[in-house]
Amino acid sequence: MNQIGLNHYLVLSTALFFIGTYGFLTRRNMVTMLMSIEIILNSVNINFIAFNKFLYPGKLDGLFFTLIIITIAAAEAAVAIAIIINLYRKYKSIDVEDADSMRF
Repeated sequence: MNQIGLNHYLVLSTALFFIGTYGFLTRRNMVTMLMSIEIILNSVNINFIAFNKFLYPGKLDGLFFTLIIITIAAAEAAVAIAIIINLYRKYKSIDVEDADSMRF
């Protein structure tokens, strides 16, 4: 029976990173861009967990970094959604091109 190795995790992480990057660079919808950033951050989390599992199995450094990234991503998502809601209320659109003026 084949075991899942480090290469499998790295391939998955790389695929998620490029999917997130493609989504961030090609979409104009702010919610989709936010979801793409979350996919990129999750690919980083997979890397931390995989390297921690295979290179330093007795330590928890990768897990702590992952928890920090998840916490920061949750805070970032909350702030971004609040900004998106305020922009939608003002401009009735969540397109990036419509939000070019960020002043009061």
